Amino acid sequence: MNRRVSADVQARVAGMLEELVESGRESGLQVAAYLDGEPIVDAHAGWADHPGGRRLGSDTLIHSFSTGKGFTATLVHVLAERGLIAYDTPIAHYWPEFGAHGKERATVRHALTHTIGVPQLPAALTPEELCDWDTMCAVVAAQEPMWEPGSASGYHGWTFGWILGETVRRITGLTPAEALRTYVTEPLGVADELFFGLPESELVRTAPLVEGNWAAWLESLPPSAPFRRYVVPNRAVWTVAELANRRAYLLADLPACGTTTARAAARLYAALSGEVDGVRLMSPERTALAAGVAVEGKDLMLLGRYAKGLGYFLGLPAMAGDRRAFGHHGSGGSIAFADRGRGLAFCLTRTRLVAGAEDTAARVLADAIRSAVVTPPSGS
Repeated sequence: MNRRVSADVQARVAGMLEELVESGRESGLQVAAYLDGEPIVDAHAGWADHPGGRRLGSDTLIHSFSTGKGFTATLVHVLAERGLIAYDTPIAHYWPEFGAHGKERATVRHALTHTIGVPQLPAALTPEELCDWDTMCAVVAAQEPMWEPGSASGYHGWTFGWILGETVRRITGLTPAEALRTYVTEPLGVADELFFGLPESELVRTAPLVEGNWAAWLESLPPSAPFRRYVVPNRAVWTVAELANRRAYLLADLPACGTTTARAAARLYAALSGEVDGVRLMSPERTALAAGVAVEGKDLMLLGRYAKGLGYFLGLPAMAGDRRAFGHHGSGGSIAFADRGRGLAFCLTRTRLVAGAEDTAARVLADAIRSAVVTPPSGS
């Protein structure tokens, strides 16, 4: 398509970020974008700890909650590309204990599409239990599905990570963090910038999160709302700054979530759509399969209507509603995605957690970058 980008897009986005921070609407932000496998934006603004303190940089790590589910899905697809995992194989084939209580026919595809039926956590779960891999895998394996696997989709906010992560561990013999590094981040050249659980040495590079109105939005949900009742059933496991700033949480291998830089996550999505410095994470055919509509309609936990691919959401607002775009957002307003129609990969990471009317930065910044992408007329 011979796409090109306006020369001032980097300066324009950097200026927008500075304005957002100076206005007090944001604390710290990173934005990165690739076009046809080439970096076009790597911008940042704000603070890595507190206003007036350490400046946030492009290499500052930011915990981005469920943005990490896109990393997990990518890992599964890379393993599938190598013939190590099959989408329609029951998870119990790889992890026999998982087949208990009516889950014996639940497949990897069901896990990727949030259709297994086990989004729920025990009501009194503690952060210590949440961060213990063996404990949580046992909890998930013992769950009885809330619906027949494959019959409906409901966001598996936390359990997505253990279901797919333990499957990966049984297949590869590696922890999810080790597998991500071996199969995805090292080949891509981002092994020091994109993680599930952090190595202890990287804690010093990680910016603490701060609350905007995200915790208040969770508080505003009725206790009977499915997301609050089942997915985050008590305050100790709410996806808020208090949890994310815990040392033990950041170190825990939790493939429902991720800690990253914007430029690393944008590079990952660029390598799903095409080549980046000679690296493509999966074939065009597999990308088309993973990013195509797999399930669509009402989500039983989120209660909105969504289109989902195999592990990715499609056409979210920051994606301009375009179904050719696929990726994942995280609690508080982070997001990373690829727009196959434009050859664009985008990531926003943020330290201030927001919801509702305050969660506009990703759409505004992605729109600014989209508007800078120009496809010359045929023959020019």
